[in-house]
Amino acid sequence: MPHFQIDYSANLESRVDMAGLCEEIRATAAGIDAFPLAGIRVRAIRVDHYAIADGNPEHGFVDISVRLRAGRAPKTKQDATQRIFDAAQAFLAPAMRDHPIALSLEMRDIDPDLSPKAGTIRDHMKGSE
Repeated sequence: MPHFQIDYSANLESRVDMAGLCEEIRATAAGIDAFPLAGIRVRAIRVDHYAIADGNPEHGFVDISVRLRAGRAPKTKQDATQRIFDAAQAFLAPAMRDHPIALSLEMRDIDPDLSPKAGTIRDHMKGSE
């Protein structure tokens, strides 16, 4: 872990490089010691149906949800949250200058007893982690 889910309004499809934003978040997360490299997952999901603020169809949003296995110190999570948010905000700055966009991020813990995991990514990363 962590898993990053980026929900974004459909009107940003032509205004923001979402694959680039995913890579920016992945690269930033990879530089955070508290995040095991093999556990990082970043995905972006376009939201076609939404209503924002005063209903102006030009308004857009990017909402980043970070799910993280419980057990990290609050200070560690706070630092990671700020680093990811800062990276996303810097990446989105050009689009936010020209378009009304709301950016938000929330990090939350996952109870490890209620979240079983299996996978072979680590097996295929031998020597690179």
